[in-house]
Amino acid sequence: MPQDNHSHGDNTYQPKYKICISGAAETDICSKEAAEKAEEIGRLIAEMDMIVVTGATTGIPFWSAKGAKEAGGIVIGLSPAASKIAHVKSYHLPLDYHDLIVYTGFDYAGRNLLLTRSADAVITICGRTGTLNEFTIAFEDKKPQGVLLGSGGISDMLQDILEGAHRGTGKVVFESDPAALLGKVIELIKKEEKGLEE
Repeated sequence: MPQDNHSHGDNTYQPKYKICISGAAETDICSKEAAEKAEEIGRLIAEMDMIVVTGATTGIPFWSAKGAKEAGGIVIGLSPAASKIAHVKSYHLPLDYHDLIVYTGFDYAGRNLLLTRSADAVITICGRTGTLNEFTIAFEDKKPQGVLLGSGGISDMLQDILEGAHRGTGKVVFESDPAALLGKVIELIKKEEKGLEE
């Protein structure tokens, strides 16, 4: 079902939802199905007329970008590099499957902050330390988040981390099915946007 980009029956165009896909750039720690599920989530986001936002990197974010582009969607990447040449030559990162790459020049930690802030929600698939960094930034920002269970790495540890941190579960939902996870994340975004109507 495409996103409704018009508000309250008038002709004011509304921006599309932007969903950040956060996950492992190196997928050897991920479950066997993680890359396939990342591609599926990218495709589903595109089919719902939303935008995929990635860290313009390899692995899980790359597969989600591929899924989105092959479904005719829009993909925006935020690179840790300051230029296209540094992105390719110094960071060894891909350009494929992105409509637009913003060269932040803020290395990984700075890029992660801009990446999660630029999205309406963050979905975590597998992941390592950088993914954990993106998750905790979004958690502190009280941003809607979805975690794909069974994808390996950090995503399968986050329930325990949240429990051990004694800060509540925030606006985080957990699912092992990509479509169900995306559905829950969209509900969280819509709930947030109710605040605009008050």
